[in-house]
Amino acid sequence: MSAVSHLVYANASPAEQRAALVRIVMADPVLMALLERLRACGLPDWRLVSGAVYQSVWNALAGRPRGHGIKDYDVCYFDGTDLSYEAEDRVIRQVEAATGDLALSVETRNQARVHLWFEGRFGTPYPPLRSTDESLTRYAARVHAVGVRLEADDRIDIAAPFGLGDLFAFRIRPNPALDNSGSYAEKASRMQALCPELTVEPWP
Repeated sequence: MSAVSHLVYANASPAEQRAALVRIVMADPVLMALLERLRACGLPDWRLVSGAVYQSVWNALAGRPRGHGIKDYDVCYFDGTDLSYEAEDRVIRQVEAATGDLALSVETRNQARVHLWFEGRFGTPYPPLRSTDESLTRYAARVHAVGVRLEADDRIDIAAPFGLGDLFAFRIRPNPALDNSGSYAEKASRMQALCPELTVEPWP
């Protein structure tokens, strides 16, 4: 894809945008290797989310190297049967063992227990979630709310509750589902420094 392809996909249909995202993910050998290992872990309701996805798209469309600006690869799963940190830590270690040869910084979190620590860390109440995909609806920026999963039939499944329009338009817009203004400003500033083509809308 050329560095101006995003001008085409920004006005494409939702189906065309989803197909473009699948092509970008499948063309990235690192992402595919990671997705294959995550699938083999058998985590419940799992997805690779956030920067690993949106930054990979921006890199591909802007002609930047794969992996540019990706600080870590966020893996979300949902297991409400055991909300202890010990159970989550076992999964973290399982994923680390499965992905260690890829030399990536992989961060794994059980979305079923985010409400137990979020307010203490960020100062904002966080109601319990019912699924990994629901967690995407609370991200500070709409464009960040995208996740992918490699299914058993090798199909790339996409979750994008706000669609992919902002992603392909290189646009960051706030999602005021939570009082995330500080996080929004911080992440938007970092993303814009990495990707000057981005436009950032102010927090309401």
